[in-house]
Amino acid sequence: MQSSGNQPYPPEIAAVLRQMQSDLSLLREQLKTRDEEIEQLSQLLLNAQRARFGQHSEKRTYVLDDGSVQLSLFNEAEQEQSENVPEPTAETFVTVPEHQRRKKRTKEELRKAFPTKEVVYELQPEQLVDRQGYRYECIGREFVRSEMSVIPQQILFIDYYRKIYASKQYEKDTGYAHILKPELPQPVMKHSLASPSSVADVMTKKYVNGLPLYRQEQEWNRLGVDLSRNTLANWVIQPTNKWLTPLYGLLRRELLNEPVVHADETHLQVLKENGRAATAQSEMWVYASAERSGRQIRCFDYRDSRSGECAKEFLEGFHGVLISDGYGGYNKLNGMTRAGCWAHARRKWREAMPKGAKVETSKAAQGYEYCSHLFALERKLKKLPDNERREERGKSVKPFLDQYWAWLESFTPEKGSKLEDAVRYSLNQKDYLCVFLTHGEIEISNNQVENAIRPFVVGRKGWLFCDTPKGATASAVVYTLVETAKANGLDPYRYLLRLLTYLPMYGENPSDEKLRGLLPWSGGMKAECTA
Repeated sequence: MQSSGNQPYPPEIAAVLRQMQSDLSLLREQLKTRDEEIEQLSQLLLNAQRARFGQHSEKRTYVLDDGSVQLSLFNEAEQEQSENVPEPTAETFVTVPEHQRRKKRTKEELRKAFPTKEVVYELQPEQLVDRQGYRYECIGREFVRSEMSVIPQQILFIDYYRKIYASKQYEKDTGYAHILKPELPQPVMKHSLASPSSVADVMTKKYVNGLPLYRQEQEWNRLGVDLSRNTLANWVIQPTNKWLTPLYGLLRRELLNEPVVHADETHLQVLKENGRAATAQSEMWVYASAERSGRQIRCFDYRDSRSGECAKEFLEGFHGVLISDGYGGYNKLNGMTRAGCWAHARRKWREAMPKGAKVETSKAAQGYEYCSHLFALERKLKKLPDNERREERGKSVKPFLDQYWAWLESFTPEKGSKLEDAVRYSLNQKDYLCVFLTHGEIEISNNQVENAIRPFVVGRKGWLFCDTPKGATASAVVYTLVETAKANGLDPYRYLLRLLTYLPMYGENPSDEKLRGLLPWSGGMKAECTA
C-alpha cells in the first residue's frame, strides 16, 4: 500500500486501509445479495397483486411495446446467436378477430322461450253506464307493458299408489287367492322423501351453482321444510353411489378411447380421511377430451395424493397423446405420448415481468411476446383439418420456434430469479412443448382441462372442504356428469333429472348398451336436455 506520492503508508495505516477495502467488498457483496432478495420479493408481491387484483386472462396487455420493438424482437435471436436460423415466414403482427359477444336476446325472443300469461283489466258493470244513462261496450283492447314474473320454488308431495288385482273365478276354482300388482321402479332412495327432482336440485345447486349444503338447508327451512345438511349430504352420496357411478365408469372408458386427453389437478381438503390429519391436502384430478373431439368428456377423480401413480392408474389403457403442464408426476406415465402446455410457459414469463414491462427493456416481456405470437399463429390454423394443420405448423410455426429456442440460449438469467424459472421451464419442457408440431390433432395449451376444472375451484370457495372420502368421491362423479353435460350443450339440472329417473329403472348393474343411451351426446339426451 502506497501513498499518493508513491511513498509507502505507515504499517498501521496500510492495515486500516486494507481492512476498509475488505469491508467495502463485503458490503458490496451484501448489497448485491440484498438487491437480489428485494427483486425476488418484489416479483412475489407483484404476482400476488396480479392474482388478487389484476386481470386473469393472459392477453398481450401485460406487455407494453411499439411496432418497431416487436419487429426487432423476433430478429434478435438470429443476430445474437446464429445466422443459420431461418426467419419466421408468418408476419410479426397477427390480427386477432374481435371477440364476438353473444347477442342479447330481444324481449320477443324471450317471450317465445317462456310461457306467457295475460292479465286483462276490465271495468265493472256499473262503471259501463254513465250519469246520463249511456251504456258502453268494449271496442278493443290496448297493450300496456310486459313484466317478467318469477315464481319461487314450490314443494309438491307425490303419493304413489298401485292397484291390486285378483281373480274371483281363480279363487272359486282353486280355493286360493292370486293377487296381481304392477311392478314399480326403484325409488332414488328407499324409505326417504327424496325424489329425482329434489336430488337433482340439491346436486345442481351444490355442484353447478356452488351453493354449500348448509345454505341449502337454510333455504329449505325458509320454505317450511326441516331438512338438515346431513340429510342433504345423504341425498347426494347414496344416489350417486348406487345409480350414477356406473355411468361415470362408462364415461371414463370412453375417455380412454380418445386419441387426445388433457390432464390437470387441484388441491382438495377432506376432513375425515383414515390415518390423515384434517388439514392434509388431497387432490382432485381432472381429465378432458380434446377440443376437436366429437364427444366432449370431463372426468374428475378424487385421490388422497398428488403422486403421478394416481394419473398412471386412472389412465391405464390410454395410448394417445396426453397434454399436461410441467408437473414431474406425469413422467411416470408410459404407453402414451406426452405434450406440453404453452399457456404454462407463457405464464412463467408473465410472472417474471416487472411492473410496466416493455419488450425493449425486459427479457421476460420478450419471452411473453414470443409465446403470445405463437398463440396468434395458431389461431390462424385453428380451422384446418389435422393433416393440413400439421403441415402448416412445419412451414410457418417451426421456424418461429427455432428462433425462440435460439433466443433462450442467447442470455443467462440471474440465479434465483423468476426470469431463471421462466427460462428453465421452457428449456426443461422443450421436447414436450414441440410435440404439437408433429400432431395436428392437438392444441398447444392445456386450457381445455383448465376450463373444466375452474367450476370446481370456484365451488370450492363456497363449500371449502369435503367431510368424508365418500363425499369427495361422490363429488367427483357428480362434477363429471354436470361438466360433461355442460360441455355438450345440455342443461345440467335436466340431465341429472333424467338420469335419476331412468337409472333406477335399469337396476343396479345396467349394461353398457343401456347406459350409452344416457350419454350426453346421445340423440335422446340432446332432445330432452338441450339447454
